[in-house]
Amino acid sequence: MRTTMLSGLLAALAITLVGTPAAQARDYPVCLRVYLNYHDWYDECSYDTMAQCRMSASGRAADCMTNPWYKGPEPRKKPRRPQRQRG
Repeated sequence: MRTTMLSGLLAALAITLVGTPAAQARDYPVCLRVYLNYHDWYDECSYDTMAQCRMSASGRAADCMTNPWYKGPEPRKKPRRPQRQRG
């Protein structure tokens, strides 16, 4: 019983963690790339403007870049006017 409950809990946690980062990475147009060493870094894609990102990068081993996964807001559709009938 204990093993079944533990495996179910771990599976639910794994599903939650796998889906979250990709969705969050697309929400903002600017990413901060933080360098840990020469071959290791991570990206924080949580900035609306380059100025916000640069403030966070100031004094750190980090760069700002545009988010390659950001799709932007969907365009608003204009309402169609009904066509006038000729008569």
